[in-house]
Amino acid sequence: MRQGLNYWIFVLLMFMVDLYVFMGVRAVVKNTSSKTKKITYTAYWTFSIIIYIILITFGLKSVHWELVPSLRSHVITLIMGQFFAKAIVILFMIIDDIRRFITWIIYRVSPPKAESREPGLKSGITRSQFLTRAGMFLGGGLFATLAYGFSNKYNYHIRRVKLHFSNLPSAWKGLKIVQISDIHSGSFNNKQAVEKGVAMINAQNADIVFFTGDLVNDRAIEMQEYMGVFNKVKAPMGVYSTLGNHDYGDYFPWPDRDANGNSAQKAANLEQLKAIHGELGWQLMMNENKIFTRNGQQLAVVGIENWSANPRFPRKGDMPKAMAGTEQVPFKILLSHDPTHWDAEVRPVYPSIDLMLAGHTHGMQFGIEIPYFKWSPAQYLYKQWAGLYKEKRQVLYVNRGFGFLGYPGRVGILPEITVIELV
Repeated sequence: MRQGLNYWIFVLLMFMVDLYVFMGVRAVVKNTSSKTKKITYTAYWTFSIIIYIILITFGLKSVHWELVPSLRSHVITLIMGQFFAKAIVILFMIIDDIRRFITWIIYRVSPPKAESREPGLKSGITRSQFLTRAGMFLGGGLFATLAYGFSNKYNYHIRRVKLHFSNLPSAWKGLKIVQISDIHSGSFNNKQAVEKGVAMINAQNADIVFFTGDLVNDRAIEMQEYMGVFNKVKAPMGVYSTLGNHDYGDYFPWPDRDANGNSAQKAANLEQLKAIHGELGWQLMMNENKIFTRNGQQLAVVGIENWSANPRFPRKGDMPKAMAGTEQVPFKILLSHDPTHWDAEVRPVYPSIDLMLAGHTHGMQFGIEIPYFKWSPAQYLYKQWAGLYKEKRQVLYVNRGFGFLGYPGRVGILPEITVIELV
């Protein structure tokens, strides 16, 4: 057994969850026909057995799921989706069990009259049945929502933003920028859909295109099938890119990794990935800058390696090196993958950065975005997690990601192509 004890405890916990939820299922179909009961029980345990077969293959590593990232992400979503759905059912069942226990204690102390019975709803459903059914409904709703999200993972959405800066040189007014981020090519399984997304990028006729990191999930080889897709991204002023935390290969189990985490294969993978940016026709910015001049007026694009305020992620960015030579440039755009960089270093130390473009969060690929209201679990992890943020004269834009990772879908937070116009 390759997995640790904690993994098999988790599997045992899953089985105990299934047994408990099955008690609720039996209660819901208690008064139905024997045929309905048989179909319900068979469907419940057939699905559960499939989950356990997958869990066992994960645990024994009899299938190398990590070599097929897109399949692996679908499988993990299936497992975790049904786990959390059942957790909701359990919550309602526990509430009802506690209620019934308290009622039992009260009845023991003060026996009810013979004609009394458990208060029911007007429909004739007891409170116990109501709570169990409510749990089933909400749990099933969560699972259905996650399943629906599968259909949105290539539903690219164009977001247009106009930004005004008082210090923007007149020659650069009207500059049109397209930003994409977090491609995560290792998660793709529909090349035609991705090609349509790239066509949407080019259709914006941007002056310049910026990519703000996470080209792959782990390995450079993930881009092999998509080189002929992303090399079509073009702009008159060029395509400029940076690295994200996933590009360093930190999350892949490299066979030659030593006790200190060093790996020759990992190092070679990073060099191969850097070369891929060049092969795509993109200029990878490794703690450096590019100064553009139009009608004698300058604008600087600064790009750094991943820099995160969270110690779990790489902090390889070198701002002093990247900013060198831009001191006299009146307007600066920073490409930095992780939005935590803005509050942690950019705003307090580099007030001359006018616009920072980031990604990383994906908006957690789950949330609600409607006029005047925006919510996602991402907001509990990141102060700036999607869209536009302003502090005094400085601006941050966080792209919601072109691709997807982990959960192979999007619920409410759609994959994004950002079009920014400087006015």
